[in-house]
Amino acid sequence: MKLSFAIAALLISAVGAHAAQEAPAETKPNIVFILVDDQRNDTLGCAGHPVIKTPNVDRLAARGVRFENMFVNTSICMASRATIFSGLTETSHGFTGGPWPATPLQKMDVDTSFPVLLRKAGYRNGFYGKQHVKFAEKTEVALRRMFHDHKVYNGGPHHVKLADGSKRHTAELVGDRSVAFLESQPKDQPFCLYMSFNIAHARDGDHRPGIGHFPWPKAVDGLYDDLDPAAPRLGDPKYFEMQPEFLRKSMNRDRWFWRWDTPEKYKLNMRAYYRMLTGMDGVIGRVQKTLQEKEFTENTVIIYTADNGYYMGDRGFAGKWSHYEESLRVPLIIDDPRLRNKKRNRTASQMVMNLDLPATMLDFAGVAVPEKYQGRSLLPIVRGQSPKSWRTDLFNEHHFNHKSIPKWRGVRGERFTYARYYEQDPVYEFLHDLKNDPDQIKNLAKDPEHAAVLKRMRARTDEFRREYTRPEIVKVKKSARKR
Repeated sequence: MKLSFAIAALLISAVGAHAAQEAPAETKPNIVFILVDDQRNDTLGCAGHPVIKTPNVDRLAARGVRFENMFVNTSICMASRATIFSGLTETSHGFTGGPWPATPLQKMDVDTSFPVLLRKAGYRNGFYGKQHVKFAEKTEVALRRMFHDHKVYNGGPHHVKLADGSKRHTAELVGDRSVAFLESQPKDQPFCLYMSFNIAHARDGDHRPGIGHFPWPKAVDGLYDDLDPAAPRLGDPKYFEMQPEFLRKSMNRDRWFWRWDTPEKYKLNMRAYYRMLTGMDGVIGRVQKTLQEKEFTENTVIIYTADNGYYMGDRGFAGKWSHYEESLRVPLIIDDPRLRNKKRNRTASQMVMNLDLPATMLDFAGVAVPEKYQGRSLLPIVRGQSPKSWRTDLFNEHHFNHKSIPKWRGVRGERFTYARYYEQDPVYEFLHDLKNDPDQIKNLAKDPEHAAVLKRMRARTDEFRREYTRPEIVKVKKSARKR
C-alpha cells in the first residue's frame, strides 16, 4: 500500500534527524553544488555527446553516479532555482518569476532553505554566480542569512569589465571567487560551496548578425571552429508544423528565429554553445584542483546539475518552458568520494527531480530534512540501494506570466506523459506514450483507445495540484494581485 506524502515526509524527517544525532562534526562531508543554466541531459561527454568536451565533469561521473532520468519541476531559471533553495514545487513556493513584481519566495521558506539549515549545522557557505530569485525580504538580507560570503553575477553582460579596464567572463569570476573561498576555508569546519553559472544561457538582447548569442570564456577561443554541427535530430519542419498554433506562435518559435533559423546562424551559435560548456568545464577543473591542493577532495561531495533543459532547434524551437523531454530533462551527477570502487562509475535509472536536491544535501550533512520538503534524499541511490516506494511519476508545471509562454501543468510517468495547457480556449491537452513514441511525436489525447489513460493522468495532475497548494501562498498571491 502506497504511503501518503505526509507519512513519507515524516519518515524522511525522522531518518534525517537520526543521522544528525549520529554523525560527528568531523565526519560531515563538504559539499560543492554546481548549477548550470540551460543545459539538457545529453550535452556532456559522459552522457554520450559525440562532440562536446567536458573532461572534468566526466571525471565526476567516473567517480560517482550519473542519473539518467533527472527532471525539473519547472523549466525556467527563476522558479527552478527557487525550488532548489526551498525544496518546494512552483505551486507550493509561489515564485513563478514574473512579470515583476512577482510573488516572491517567502521568508518562512528561506528559513527552511538548505543553506540556512546547513549554516545552523555549522557549515560555512559560499555562493557565487547567477541568483535570479526574488525574496519577500530584501535580497541582500536573504543571501546573508543563507551564505557567509556571496557575490551575484546575474544575466547581464557575460564579460564583466574590471577595475583595470580588462574584461573577464562571469564563469571565470565564479571560478575566481570559488577558489578564493576554498583557499580561506578552515580545515576544521565543513563547507558548502554553491557555484551558480550563467553558462550556457544565451545573450538574448544582442541580435547583431555574425556575433552569436553564446559568449564563451577566452580560454576556449577557437575551439570547435572546424566543427560542422549535426542538424537537430527533430529539426525537420514537419515536427514544427504538427504543433498546435499557440506553440507555433510561442517564444519557443520567436527565439528559434533569433539563433537557429538559417544554416549559418545554427553553425555559429551551436559552436559557441559548445564552447560555453567546455569553458565552464575548465572552471570546474580549477576548483577540483584547488580541492586537491587543500586536501579536501576525499571528503567533498560534488553535485552537478542544471536549472532546466534546452531546445537546440528540435521541433523548430529554442528556449525551454514547454512540456517536451528536451525542456524538462537535465543532467545530474553526484560524486561522493567515500563510495567504494564497485559503487563508482554507475548510472541510476530512478526518476529524480531538482525537488530532491536540497533534501539530498541536508542528508549528506546529517541534517534533519524539514517535513515540508516535497522531494526525497538521493543518498540511498548514490550508495547503491534501491529505495522502496520510489516515485513512478512526477509533477511538472510552468506558470510564468508572459503572453508568449503558454502556462501548463501535467505529469510525467514511466510510460505516459501528460500536459494541460490550461489557459487555452478550449483547454489543450497532450498525451504521449513514451514506450512506443519516445520522441513524443503523436498526441494521443483525443484517441478513444487511450481515454482511460487520459482520465487517469488528468486525475493525477489534479491530485498533485491539490497536494502542493498551500493556503498561505494562495493568500500572499491574492494580496499581491490586489496591490
